[in-house]
Amino acid sequence: MRMRKWLRRLRGALGMGLTWAAGGAFLGFLMELVDPNGDIVDIWPAAIAYPAFLGGLAFSAVLGIAARHRRFDELSLPRFAVSGAVGGLLVSLVPAALVALGLASTTVPVWRITAMLVGPFTLGSAIAASGSLALARIAEKRESLEAGAEVAELGPVEDEERELRGPRG
Repeated sequence: MRMRKWLRRLRGALGMGLTWAAGGAFLGFLMELVDPNGDIVDIWPAAIAYPAFLGGLAFSAVLGIAARHRRFDELSLPRFAVSGAVGGLLVSLVPAALVALGLASTTVPVWRITAMLVGPFTLGSAIAASGSLALARIAEKRESLEAGAEVAELGPVEDEERELRGPRG
């Protein structure tokens, strides 16, 4: 039973990461229109999608810790935004962690790289988290509307109809 719960959480985190990556790739394609010759960055979709994927994973982990035992409808937009910002902050520390572990090297001081990433990653992840909650609420509302339409099509049963009409007198 516990394994199934962990697999569900892992699937959710991967789904969130892939959703954020898709959004990042779309944003990257829009950036290609602004920078068509690749003067700033040559491959905008990948440059945004990879960190967005990691941001989605980090956000899922932070949200899983900060908001466990709560449903989406019980969470506020500010809490989601803060969880996203913390996830983005964690992702901005990845290059420093890679250098510290000896898995990467750089000629630029690692604190400079981290300082350049903190702002955009933190803000971008807060925005993505807020968008994720908005999309989840829209989907939830649509599902409840569809379920309500199905119930309305059924109509009241005979006993309920008598109760609605009231006593005959």
